[in-house]
Amino acid sequence: MNKTRILIIEDNDDIRESTAEILELAGYEVMQAENGKIGVEVATRNLPDLILCDIMMPELDGYGVLYLVNKNSQTAATPFIFLTAKAERLDMRKGMEMGADDYLTKPFDDVELLNAIESRLSKKEKLQQFYSQSLDRLTHLLGNTPGIAELHKMIAGRKVRTVKKKQVIYYDGDTVSGIYLVLSGKVKTTKLSEDGRELLTGIYSSDEYFGVPALLLNEPYTEAAEALEDSTICLLPKEMMEELLNKYPAVGKQFIQILSNNLIEKEEQLLQLAYHSVRKRMAEVLIRLCNREERSERSERGERLERTERSKVGTRQDREESSKKNNEHPDSLEQSTGLILKVSRDNLAAMAGMATETVSRILSDFKDEEIIERKGSQIVILDQLRLKNMKN
Repeated sequence: MNKTRILIIEDNDDIRESTAEILELAGYEVMQAENGKIGVEVATRNLPDLILCDIMMPELDGYGVLYLVNKNSQTAATPFIFLTAKAERLDMRKGMEMGADDYLTKPFDDVELLNAIESRLSKKEKLQQFYSQSLDRLTHLLGNTPGIAELHKMIAGRKVRTVKKKQVIYYDGDTVSGIYLVLSGKVKTTKLSEDGRELLTGIYSSDEYFGVPALLLNEPYTEAAEALEDSTICLLPKEMMEELLNKYPAVGKQFIQILSNNLIEKEEQLLQLAYHSVRKRMAEVLIRLCNREERSERSERGERLERTERSKVGTRQDREESSKKNNEHPDSLEQSTGLILKVSRDNLAAMAGMATETVSRILSDFKDEEIIERKGSQIVILDQLRLKNMKN
């Protein structure tokens, strides 16, 4: 079994050698570099499983090392821990924003060091499993398109970014940095009117891309993106995507298809805003959210069945129980009553193009008519058919 390889980049000989000794005793294979420039060369040549790096160093400081490591597709996903005597909040924030995974403030003890390393390696292993499942889903969505293998390599080589609920990913007018892929959670894109009112232009969930128009048009983002809930996303850099699209036109065709579908949805949204009553608009919004939730649920069930078929493990009883559970949750619209939507009044207002007070009034009417139920910030859909057939 291959040992886990750790690279220590530290200009202080005593700290570097004592840290290496601790890690070797713990069973790790250790590589050392006495400055940032040598450290980048060693990392590129040997591809370590984790990097420990000092900040203040000659030749190239820790921030420069992190920048170059992240720029290289082969090392971009490598867990990176700063070793520093600087414990100021601004320094820590700068490192985290650049993509560092953790900070260890000198002097640190053996247990603190080993715990930090084990934690990051464990997280890396879980993310690799997570990526594997996500890439399986993307293969199912995009098929065997020429160049899809290159897209998979690009995604698997990028570092996951975790965003909290309501955290802004980019603003309207920001320079395009690439295309984003949602791995888990939900992200919304919005535009603001001159008087500050928000219009929700899209909601993106697992395995969906956003920021596509800005990349294809080579223009700044024309809308803002914000996490609707705690989410994990992956940025596919502009330079890499442009190279991939130029090399494999079939991949570009897939993204144009995504763009076309988004355009159709926005045209329907404009039609509703122009001609539908507020009740009809709210019903249409709820139906769109229902359809999205149902697609997500069907996709997840399909993945589970596909993985079960591929693995071909387990007893006949296990398979019968799995089949029974799937039969208990049919995909038909008629039996999907009780679907729960987690959406705020503000987001409903932004999607429907109306005031939050109007949203509250309409939802109260729908509740009185037994079309929906309210449970805190959740909406339980009781009758999708009546929502679909809502008169204008």
